[in-house]
Amino acid sequence: MARGARSVFIGDDFTGASDTLATWARSGARVRLFLDPAEAEKAGDDLDVIGIATELRGLPAGHIRDRMSGIAATVARLKPRYVHYKVCSTFDSGRDTGSIGAAVIELERALDPVLTLVLGGQPSLGRYCLFGNLFAGAADGQVYRIDRHPVMRRHPITPMTEADLTIHLAAQGLEGFVSIPFTELSAGPEALLGTLETSLGKGTRRLLLDAGSDGDIKVIGQALSRISCDQPIVLVGASSVAEALSHASTGFSAASPLTSWPTRRAGPSLVIAGSRSSVTEAQVSTATKFNMFPLLPAMLNDPERLEAVAECVSASLAEGRNVLAHTLPGADYTLDAPMLTARLVEFVAAVLSRVPCGRLGVAGGDTSSAICQRLGFTALEFAADLDPGVGLCLGHHKDPALDRMELMLKGGQMGRPDLFDRFASGS
Repeated sequence: MARGARSVFIGDDFTGASDTLATWARSGARVRLFLDPAEAEKAGDDLDVIGIATELRGLPAGHIRDRMSGIAATVARLKPRYVHYKVCSTFDSGRDTGSIGAAVIELERALDPVLTLVLGGQPSLGRYCLFGNLFAGAADGQVYRIDRHPVMRRHPITPMTEADLTIHLAAQGLEGFVSIPFTELSAGPEALLGTLETSLGKGTRRLLLDAGSDGDIKVIGQALSRISCDQPIVLVGASSVAEALSHASTGFSAASPLTSWPTRRAGPSLVIAGSRSSVTEAQVSTATKFNMFPLLPAMLNDPERLEAVAECVSASLAEGRNVLAHTLPGADYTLDAPMLTARLVEFVAAVLSRVPCGRLGVAGGDTSSAICQRLGFTALEFAADLDPGVGLCLGHHKDPALDRMELMLKGGQMGRPDLFDRFASGS
């Protein structure tokens, strides 16, 4: 058991968890992302950071509470100083689905943290929190308040209709947050440390910190490293939390992480685009190195037709051709999100049961989570950067045919238009 692990992060989906894995690996930390909490508990003391990937973002609030209760008990036994609940940088979530509040309340119940701190922005990804309000960049190059963002305000499952994160989280049961604006970060880490300690002295245990610049992230990390406490600190936010903590980390003994592509496995690339975001749509439209297989509503609504498509995709892969299978952004699939994900998962499983592939890419957080679990990967390690927010990982698997497979698990909003072609070509 990795007792005394310095930091543990819990990803609410696999794409976000793999991004935090990459963030820690770039800092030189010895880190691994586990798909099973029980396997994380068996990890050796040679890890600085332990990650646990989940599918919580797509679950009902009641299921989140049940799952997090068991995960939190495992985390408590690891005895970390910091526990990071990694959420999407746009904080899209709701009271009934993907509830951040349901997850964090269970963490607080199990860990009794000295402080629960929400870090509201990730400037490195164009996400900014100012006076408690969240802003995010969009594909048109503009920055929007999150409730006016052209994509996030229309999210098909958890649309963002409130920009003030204290109000957004209070609606999910996380009440009583005191907001510390970015204007208080310019005085440096010692001043912020004083503010944090004063808040704790008054009994305030839930704080929201703005982040408007990379400098803010550094100040936050340095201040957190100086808090003297015996209880853990729970942090909620995107990979900016790992960025902040890594600024204050010393003593990592790992070799420099990989910055170039690893030796490629034999075989073509398979990419499944389940996300219906405009960013992923542009990546599908730009792709030139694939046989394209649009997954029409009639196919995903008919298991027999979907099985026939899986046979065609398998034949293309067997011929050494890259394959990109994708949903259509404007189509009416008539399936709810969990069922649509389930059909995509079984489609991928059917393909890979017929023919192996060299590497697997998945666009969409819920889809990535479900596919990795269905295929039986046990852990992920970071290999190389593809784009901001998109890393290349190596999957660990008990089956040699799948072990150390190259995996690209990306959120719908992440990556440049030519991402899929670069993934296929290894450049």
